[in-house]
Amino acid sequence: MANKDYKELAADIIKDVGGPENVDKVIHCISRLRFYLKDEKKADTDNIQQLDGVAGALYNAGLGQYQVVIGPAVPDVYDAVVEQLGDGVVDEKATSEAIAATEAANAKQQKPKNIWEWITRGFQLLIGTITGSMIPIIGLLAASGILKGFLTLFTFNLNWIDAKSTTYIIINAMGDSAFYFLPILVGYTAAKQLKSDPIIVAAIAGVLIHPSIVALWEAPTKGMSTLLGIPMNATFFGLPIHIPQYTYSIFPIIFAAWLARPVGNWFKKVLPISLRSIFQPLFTMFIVAAVVLVLFGPLISLISAGLAAVINLLVTTNEAVAGFVIGGFYQCLVIFGLHWMVVPLISNDIASTGHSVLNALVNFTMIAQGAGALAVWAKSKRANIKGLAMAGALSGFAGVTEPAMYGINLKYGKVFWMANIGGAIGGFVAGLMKIDMFGFTGSLIGFPSFFSKTNPNNIWAFVIASVITIVVSFVCVYFWGFKDSDVDDAKNAQKKNVFKEAVNN
Repeated sequence: MANKDYKELAADIIKDVGGPENVDKVIHCISRLRFYLKDEKKADTDNIQQLDGVAGALYNAGLGQYQVVIGPAVPDVYDAVVEQLGDGVVDEKATSEAIAATEAANAKQQKPKNIWEWITRGFQLLIGTITGSMIPIIGLLAASGILKGFLTLFTFNLNWIDAKSTTYIIINAMGDSAFYFLPILVGYTAAKQLKSDPIIVAAIAGVLIHPSIVALWEAPTKGMSTLLGIPMNATFFGLPIHIPQYTYSIFPIIFAAWLARPVGNWFKKVLPISLRSIFQPLFTMFIVAAVVLVLFGPLISLISAGLAAVINLLVTTNEAVAGFVIGGFYQCLVIFGLHWMVVPLISNDIASTGHSVLNALVNFTMIAQGAGALAVWAKSKRANIKGLAMAGALSGFAGVTEPAMYGINLKYGKVFWMANIGGAIGGFVAGLMKIDMFGFTGSLIGFPSFFSKTNPNNIWAFVIASVITIVVSFVCVYFWGFKDSDVDDAKNAQKKNVFKEAVNN
C-alpha cells in the first residue's frame, strides 16, 4: 500500500540486526535492504524472517552485507530505517569508511589460501562490482524498454504514429537515451561503488561516446591495416589502434572506474593543494581515457562481444532446448547472485542489436516463480502465508522474483522446483515458436517488449508461452509442491538451507 507506515517494521529490523550501535551503513537495491554491520553474528536471522513484511534474510560474505529481502516496498522501509538510525548511516564519508572497514575485515577473515580461493575471491568481487554498478539503473533500463515496446505497438502494429514523424523521433530518443548513454550512467554508479571520483569517470565515459569517437567506429574500414582481422581505424601519437563501439557498452567504463581510483589518489598525494583541483582531474582523465581507448577498451569490448556471440549462438542453435534449460535453471543463478553476469550481456545485446532471444527465454522463469507463489496463495489457509505469497506473486509478475523466492518458494518444500517445471516447459514452447524480445523488462509487465516490427506473431508467442508457464507452474505447486504443514516443518527443522549456505560461503 502506498501510504503504509513502516516505522514499526523498521524498528523491528534494526533491533534484530543487533541494534543501532551495530549498523555502520545501510543501502538498498530493488528488493533488499543491505546492511553493513560491525558484527554480523549479532543479527537474529530467525526473528527477522518471521517479521510481517520480510520475505527472507541472509548474510552475503562476499559483499560483506547482511541482506533483508523486502520486495517492492523496500524504498519506503529504507526511508523508515534511515529516519530512525539518522543520516550518519548514509553520509558519503561514513559510507566510504564503513565499506572500507567491512572489506578489510572480510579480507582478513577470508584471505585466500590457494589459487582456487584467489579465483573465487576475484569472482565474488567482480559480481559485487557489477551488482553495485547495475542495480541503481535497472529500473531506468526497464522503463526505457517498456516505452520502446509501446512505441513499437503504436507505430508498427496499430499505425497510430508515423515512423517518420518528429513525434516518433522524440519518443524514440526517450526510449534510447538510457541505453545510448549507458557508459555514463554505469561509469557514475561504478565509480561510487569503487570509490573513484564519479564526475571524472562520467566525463571519461563521455569521451568514449563522443560523436567524433563514434564517427571513427562508423567510418568505412576498407583499405585499413588490420591486426588479426581487426581494422586499425585510428592512430594515437602514431600508434595504430582499434576504436570499437562504446555506446551501449558496460565493461570498459567499469574498468575505467577501477583504474581511476589509484591514478587519482596518486596525483592527490603528489600535487600541491593549490594545483590539485585542476590538474588531478586533468591528468586522471587523460591517462585513464588513453589507457581505455588504446589498450583495455578494445580488448574488453572484443571479449564481451565474443562472449555475447557465443551465448547467442548457443541460444539460437536450438532455441527450444535452450528455452527448456534456461526456463528450468536460470533462477538458480538469481539465488547465488550470478545473474548479474548475464544482465550486462542482455542489456548490451538489446542496445546494440535491438533484441535479445536470451532475455525472451529468461522472461518465463520470472513468470514461473510468480505463478508458484500464486498457487501457494490459493492453497494456504493461513493469513500471513497468503499475504506473503500474494505479494511475492505480484512482484514476480512485475519482474522481481526475490520476494517470491525467499519469502515462499525456497522456504517451503518443493515450491521452487515445481515452479521451475513450468518455466522449463514455457521456455521450451517459446523456443519452438522462435520468440524474440525487443526490450529489457521481463515477466508479465514486460509484454510491450514482445511487439515486433517485422513479426506480428511474436506477441502471441509470448501470450501462449506465458499462459502455459502459469498453468503448469500453478498446477505443479498446488498439487505437489506445497501444503500448510510445510510451514510448521520449516519452523521446526534445523536451518540448513543449502542455497543460503552457498551464498554465505
